[in-house]
Amino acid sequence: MSSDSPLATPDTAPALPAEVPLDERDGRYLRQAIGLADLGRSRGNRPFGAVLVSPEGEVMGEAWCNTTETGDCTGHAETSLVRAVSPRYSRDVLAQATLYSSGEPCVMCAGAIYWSNIRRVVYGIDAWRLRAFRGERLDQRDAELSCRDVFEASPYAIECIGPALIEEASRSHVGAWKV
Repeated sequence: MSSDSPLATPDTAPALPAEVPLDERDGRYLRQAIGLADLGRSRGNRPFGAVLVSPEGEVMGEAWCNTTETGDCTGHAETSLVRAVSPRYSRDVLAQATLYSSGEPCVMCAGAIYWSNIRRVVYGIDAWRLRAFRGERLDQRDAELSCRDVFEASPYAIECIGPALIEEASRSHVGAWKV
């Protein structure tokens, strides 16, 4: 990172969020999302994956970031997942599901989660730690707004759990970004 970067000055960067412990079920499905991130990376995409799970443990859908292979800049894992499940499940059913994401959802994905009516999200690596992998290249930067900010603007509660399994979720990003 350049020395004039606001991310490079410790007094302007927020404290990194603490890792949240998960129960066995949440850990299992978050690891599945991390596996999808690795699959997406192996296909030439950025390393992000997402899984949607019903309260009964049924996998309702899964996706990985496919922006490189499709050329669709909106092909993030969470948004692709929402596109796939929305026609198959009502908003009432989606409200009961949990979305597991290998990384903290970006602003676009958080908006898609909100519009789908999904009310519980569990994620791996947080946006601040992810920025260390992305660096300062403009083509790799994100809007610096937490998914929690988007969810807090919702008229209904969206439970947001993370960061979790940070070390496992981080492995997908090692060497995946342009320097």
